[in-house]
Amino acid sequence: MSTSSILEQSVQTEKARRLKVVVWIVSAVVLLLVALMRAPFKFDVPPDYETAHNFIKALPGVIAFLNTLVAACLLGGILAILQKKHKFHQRLMTTALILSSIFLVFYVVYHFTTFETKFGDADGNGEMSKGELEKFGNLRILYLSVLFTHIITAAVSFPMILMTFVHAWTRDFENHRKLAKKTFPLWLYVAVTGPFCYWMLKPFYQ
Repeated sequence: MSTSSILEQSVQTEKARRLKVVVWIVSAVVLLLVALMRAPFKFDVPPDYETAHNFIKALPGVIAFLNTLVAACLLGGILAILQKKHKFHQRLMTTALILSSIFLVFYVVYHFTTFETKFGDADGNGEMSKGELEKFGNLRILYLSVLFTHIITAAVSFPMILMTFVHAWTRDFENHRKLAKKTFPLWLYVAVTGPFCYWMLKPFYQ
């Protein structure tokens, strides 16, 4: 191996080390934000801000659409790499990451400004009556089961997604491939179950 190759490898290794630190910091911040969303407070948007209210009200549908686009990019990306179209694969996966980043911003904005919509809460009072539980009980169990696995998978896959990109960015393709095989099905599951949960919950949005 030439001196220039050794030097380049050293630079890439150092870059990877720094990026890994960034990955864990970002992951910790995101998980903290998600945890805070479950806290019993929200930032109220003034009622006279009609544009802001309409924007926030539309966010669940936008978020679901972004997740659908992410799923399409992921499927296209895996097909591209199987056909050895590396540049196309790179573009699709980068697009998936960008769309997921936009999704995350919108997700945080929505859940910090809006009280939780409960599946089965037909009258929108924030409480589940006995009649609502009887009517939507089985569907509610299905919804909550999918939502729980969606949230857990998202939390687990988030740092894995970033690390997969770090390996690609630093040209560590061997580790990129190894981690991508584990990351891809998790990321795809999150991207698919997100819209599924939205369409189940959609009738109960006020």
